[in-house]
Amino acid sequence: MAAAEDIEADAPKRKKSALPLMLGLVVALALGGGGFFAAYSGMLDSLLGGKEHDGEEKSAPAGPLPPIAFVEMEPMLISLGEPGATRHLRFRAHFEVMPGQSDAVTAQLPRVMDVLNSYLRAISIAELENPAALIRLRAQMLRRVQLVVGENRVRDLLVTEFVLN
Repeated sequence: MAAAEDIEADAPKRKKSALPLMLGLVVALALGGGGFFAAYSGMLDSLLGGKEHDGEEKSAPAGPLPPIAFVEMEPMLISLGEPGATRHLRFRAHFEVMPGQSDAVTAQLPRVMDVLNSYLRAISIAELENPAALIRLRAQMLRRVQLVVGENRVRDLLVTEFVLN
C-alpha cells in the first residue's frame, strides 16, 4: 500500500485549466460594456423613467416673462451677539412685487426694515454662519415681509448681500 501511495505522489499533478476563468472574464467585460452602451446611448430611458426623445432634442419656445417689478431695500448693518460684541451682519435685499404695487411696498419699507432688523438680531451667530441656513432665513424673512406689506404684494425676497464679519 505504501508503494501505491508513493507512485501517486510522484506522478505530476494536473494543472487546473484557466479556460473557465478567462471565459468568465470575457463574458463579464462584454456584459459590462453592453450595459454601459445601453445606458449611455439612452436605450434604457424609457425603462428607467427618463425623458422620451425621438432622436432630436425638442425644446419648447420660451414664453414671455410675467410682468414684475423690484423694490430695492437700503443696506442694513445689524450688530450681533452680546452688547459690545464686534460682530456685524451687512444685509441687503430686493423685493419682487406685483405690477403696480411698487409704491405701496416702498411706503412700507421702514416697517419692513424694522421687522427684518428685529428678526436678524434674534438669530444666533452660529446659525447665521451655517451656509445652509440662508434658505430657511430667506423664507422666514419673506413671510414676515408679506405680513407687513400684505400677502398679495410681495412675491419673493432676493438676498443680494449677506456678509457676516
